[in-house]
Amino acid sequence: MSPELISILVLVVVFVIATTRSVNMGALAFAAAFAVGELVADLDADGIFAGFPGDLFVVLVGVTYLFAIARANGTTDWLVHAAIRLVRGRVALIPWVMFFLTGALTAIGAVSPAAVAIVAPIALSFAARYGISPLLMGAMVVHGAQGGGFSPISIYGTIVNGIVEREKLPGNELFLFLASLTVNLIIAAVVFLLFGGRKLWAMGAVEEDPGSTPAPAEGTTGTTPAPTPAAGTGTGSAPGPGSATPTPAAAHAPSPAATGTTTVAPPPEAPAAARLTPARIATLTALVALVVAVLAFDLDAGLTAITLAVVLSTLWPEDSRKAVGQIAWSTVLLICGVLTYVGVLDEMGTITWAGEGVGDIGVPLLAAVLLCYIGAIISAFASSVGIMGALIPLAVPFLAQGEIGAVGMVAALAVSATVVDVSPFSTNGALVLAAAPDVDRERFFRQLMAYGGIVVAVVPAVVWLVLVVPGIG
Repeated sequence: MSPELISILVLVVVFVIATTRSVNMGALAFAAAFAVGELVADLDADGIFAGFPGDLFVVLVGVTYLFAIARANGTTDWLVHAAIRLVRGRVALIPWVMFFLTGALTAIGAVSPAAVAIVAPIALSFAARYGISPLLMGAMVVHGAQGGGFSPISIYGTIVNGIVEREKLPGNELFLFLASLTVNLIIAAVVFLLFGGRKLWAMGAVEEDPGSTPAPAEGTTGTTPAPTPAAGTGTGSAPGPGSATPTPAAAHAPSPAATGTTTVAPPPEAPAAARLTPARIATLTALVALVVAVLAFDLDAGLTAITLAVVLSTLWPEDSRKAVGQIAWSTVLLICGVLTYVGVLDEMGTITWAGEGVGDIGVPLLAAVLLCYIGAIISAFASSVGIMGALIPLAVPFLAQGEIGAVGMVAALAVSATVVDVSPFSTNGALVLAAAPDVDRERFFRQLMAYGGIVVAVVPAVVWLVLVVPGIG
């Protein structure tokens, strides 16, 4: 049995043990990296640790540290209130706001993980507050980031278009961008419908006044009162008998509650969560500084976040005393362990071995779909940019034959290698997992893994069918 095949089988064993014995997969992966690296690949410790994702470790620690402080001093609550006011109380619009926000960030040049690191903690704090599925919110953030990720001025777009130009392949920058945007937009719409989006629409608008006792507002789905997901929100019928349609008199009657989409009149004093304290102002300034540092000055998101968190901790130690303990250490162990093992696979040539094996197939159309699947599977555990950089050159030999359209094939490879980044083993998925507050992380991890598996199984075949098959020469 070849060393490459042994390394793949060991990875399968790691998955089986982790899912059946509830052992942290990262710890298992570290042990597997040591065993395979030393006994099969003849690597020393330096060779094994070459795959350790030090940059991702710092990003996970730094971002979760900073947002733990933001949660402790109430900044995330303030942002939730601001988001509710922005969409006039319609909670159903918030996932789409997060989708297009991350898409805009990546489209103008933000690295996808940086955009997710900025938006995900805010989005998932909002999801926790209003009972929105964290899987729905996390998927919207990640797919939004990938939707804008291939604009002509984006990082991904620049890299792929550069590879195409270097390999002297036909290219179409606008087609690449629109293909990624369309696929991710369709997936986001499906996820929205399947994971609670229709219920969010049925809620209508909610009042945002957590400082007072919530009064149910009359909704559009009937007269039965519905439980509210958080203080200050509600749907159902107004007190007393009546129909689902509010009357003009009811709409203008002096009352602490309002009907339909009319918001509640603010109390004489703003609730505590809506006030801007010095600590919150400083934290908001730190978040803006993080965005500017990453987007405008190309500084590392993790190191910048840790630096800002340390400054806030020094100024307000009482708010940040427990923040270090709220860093998602189990997630850090899991992700870093798995990626270290993937690094061992790369170091011993397993990834190249698999790609070349597919490239040698004599049927270009079959090779094309297999390359899309290899890109999706490997990218679910490794760098999407690195996978695209390896797969596109592997496709050059049969693209040069003219039997398959290069523009569609490149777009299919790019989409397949990035749309799976919702996997909890990818950088974006790991950030979503780490950023979710007040969740059962093991359960959320399994949900992300199952969803990522569905995306890996379905999307490469679909994009191959839509983008590659019509281009057969």
